[in-house]
Amino acid sequence: MEELVNKVAELKMLWKHKRHLAFRCLNVAMIGLSALMLWKSLMVVTRSESPVVVVLSGSMEPAFQRGDILFLSNHDAPLRVGEVVVYKVANKDIPIVHRIMKVHEKPDGSVEVLTKGDANRYDDTGIYAPGQKWLKREDILGRARGALRYVGMVTIYLNDYPKLKYVLLGIMGIFVLTSKDS
Repeated sequence: MEELVNKVAELKMLWKHKRHLAFRCLNVAMIGLSALMLWKSLMVVTRSESPVVVVLSGSMEPAFQRGDILFLSNHDAPLRVGEVVVYKVANKDIPIVHRIMKVHEKPDGSVEVLTKGDANRYDDTGIYAPGQKWLKREDILGRARGALRYVGMVTIYLNDYPKLKYVLLGIMGIFVLTSKDS
């Protein structure tokens, strides 16, 4: 009889640990899904597929430094010379942050723009897709509306040193799984 009682107590303890681990995993999933919901909400509010970007190069110095985080919006207001925009070129994965140098308004109402980095010598026609001389409105992800200086350096370090990313994820996972509830 005593053996049966010990076995039941052992099973209860095991069940408690499994339930506790499941609870921790659900907490991690909830945090991840909350971040995803926040990102998708920002996309709807800003009308931009990428409402937050990190400046990856020095082509916009001194206006923006490498590692600055830019907040974008993509509302329908007309594009103007001097605005800083983020655009994406066909067949390239990384968006580019540059300033509008020329705006070409066509009779049919469509708009084309020419961009250039503040620190660059030449305009961006060499960056555009082959044969492309102007950016179309649909190439533009958004306009810079605000910035946080150097906060994006974390992202740059994590991309430059991929092993660091896995180490940090592992450490965070260990903290989540081993932390005690009060």
